[in-house]
Amino acid sequence: MSEDLWPTEIRLSADRRSLNVAFEDGARYALPAEYLRVSSPSAEVQGHSPLERKVIGGKRSVAILAVEPVGNYAVKLGFDDMHDTGIYGWGYLHTLGREYETRWNTYLAELAERGLDRDTVRHAPAKGSGGGGCGSGSCGCH
Repeated sequence: MSEDLWPTEIRLSADRRSLNVAFEDGARYALPAEYLRVSSPSAEVQGHSPLERKVIGGKRSVAILAVEPVGNYAVKLGFDDMHDTGIYGWGYLHTLGREYETRWNTYLAELAERGLDRDTVRHAPAKGSGGGGCGSGSCGCH
């Protein structure tokens, strides 16, 4: 997926529960707010390595409050749970849309594996971690 692929439309739905994105290759995606929130590219969610990635539950009813441009390469999304540190590049948004089914099913399986659900606000640390990491103050970036 080339980073040169530009969106032709980015529109927040009236209920703030999905972001509609169209790309110049003809692809169109309605990306649910919950999916975007739990897939945030931020260090808070992704950690500083794949082993630190967090699985976050309880985001079924999350809404997008703001969609702010970041230069000419991305948008920053602000959610009603106050998360606003993820910068979603055009390539990442396209990937999220293209791989939605696989990524969503993986997320649901990870929730179940960790005893989490989409309605209860809790998160599990990355598998094999001691519970620290970004957001806990133990990663050294805060």
